Amino acid sequence: MPENVVTSQRKTAFAPDLSILIVSWNVRDLLLDCLAALPAAVGPELSYEVIIADNASQDDTVAAVQARFPAVQLIANQKNLGFTRGNNQALARARGSLLFLLNPDTLPLPGSIAELAHFLWARPQVGMVGPRLRYGDGSPQPNRRRFPTLATLFTESTVVQQWLPHLHLFARYTLADVPDDQPHQVDWLVGAALMAKQEVYQQIGGLDEGFFMYSEEVDWCQRAKNAGWQIWFDPAATIIHYEGKSSEQAVARRDIAFFSSRVRYTAKHFGRGWAELLRWWLLVTFVFQWLREGAKWLLGHKRALRAQRMAAYRQVLKSGLR
Repeated sequence: MPENVVTSQRKTAFAPDLSILIVSWNVRDLLLDCLAALPAAVGPELSYEVIIADNASQDDTVAAVQARFPAVQLIANQKNLGFTRGNNQALARARGSLLFLLNPDTLPLPGSIAELAHFLWARPQVGMVGPRLRYGDGSPQPNRRRFPTLATLFTESTVVQQWLPHLHLFARYTLADVPDDQPHQVDWLVGAALMAKQEVYQQIGGLDEGFFMYSEEVDWCQRAKNAGWQIWFDPAATIIHYEGKSSEQAVARRDIAFFSSRVRYTAKHFGRGWAELLRWWLLVTFVFQWLREGAKWLLGHKRALRAQRMAAYRQVLKSGLR
């Protein structure tokens, strides 16, 4: 690590310009690549610290980080506390004037983090900013969003979107109607790479730990906007995101976290009545998917795959999305 990284072993009298906060779970190699890319992404002008909250990884993440990047501040949790609580652990320690939430399965390109920092400093009214994201193959990864409507909450990422992917409400939700080649305001940005000012955090607090994982960044951005801050997308910064490399290791757990968080978000922002209706609707969609996979299993089509999916859907139904 370069000398401008603030270490946990050497407490300095000054606060760094930037705190980079990463929550990891069983993605050691991707995390190491991400850490190696940080010096070029931050550049020589900014001081920064890196704080990692590791959620009881079983792939020697902690030892590997300590060996290769001893300047990193490492929180080694003894169990998986979730993405939200892990970020809050890191936020509580962060001393930078800027706070950068970054997924471990990302690769920040040279100059990308510096660009976001300068973007925020140049605009007093902007409280959060996010970069352009790309998949590992270089294709665009949509990360701009409008706040979800009830119609969005009941349909996006469900069988409805599978059947009717070209509905206007999905394009509107992902700002497909707004060109992405210039900076512009958004409602919220995917939390894989999201930079905020320290004063925003001091004003609105950390992420809502009622969300184990998913929807927490929507809620955080909504709270920032309610407090009067603007949120912007800056395409001059590009970060590669190998999406879902942690969550894909436990598909049923991912679906439970994703949709139960959606129910909680609905309760928080639209009321418990709508949330309960949404919960039952989502369970109905999983019953349908279980029946569909069961029919394909009976027909002898890729039986191992069908059985695997049925087992995952069964776990989701058993959870009740609570």
